Parts: sequence; C-alpha cells; structure tokens
Amino acid sequence: MSIKTVDMDTLATMTGNIYESVAILSKRARQVAMHTKAELDEKLAYFEGFEQEVEDPRFQEEQEKVSKEYEMRPEATEMAIGQFLGGEVYYRDAGIGEEEELF
Repeated sequence: MSIKTVDMDTLATMTGNIYESVAILSKRARQVAMHTKAELDEKLAYFEGFEQEVEDPRFQEEQEKVSKEYEMRPEATEMAIGQFLGGEVYYRDAGIGEEEELF
C-alpha cells in the first residue's frame, strides 16, 4: 500500500472550505466502510451454519479467499477521496440561507 498525496487546494475549491471537504470525506468514508463490512458479513454468514465442515481444509480455504478479497480492496478513505474528486459524491450545505441570531 503506497501513500498517495492529495492536493488540499483541490479539495478546498470543491466546497469552498477545506474543513467542509474533510467532513464530507469523513462521512463518505464511514458509509463506504459500513457498506463493505455489511458485504463481508453477509458473505461470511454463509459459513456459520457448517460446524462439522469447518475442519475441512477446502472449507477453510474458501473462508480465507473471501477474507483476502476484502483485504485487497482499497481503504474506505481512499475510495471516498476518489469518489469526491470524481464528482460522484452528493452533498449539500444545510446552512445556506439560514441565519440564526442568538440573544
């Protein structure tokens, strides 16, 4: 896994504020990670009902194959950054037009 640099100015220009961009990326990365975990749990749930077959080496190889497939995927943060830079992430500014006065 190599480290890839990201141009912070590019991220800042997409929303107008680097902190908003980071918050959006954080939320999207969390969504991607939850989706990936749900997929993995679903695939591994198949193996739960086979107690006697767990000792079978072929059965263990299948479990290992599924786990390695998910380990080889890019990190959730990397996927979120790619989607954000590619314009695939929908976000909106909830604060536009809403000014609050505190007394």
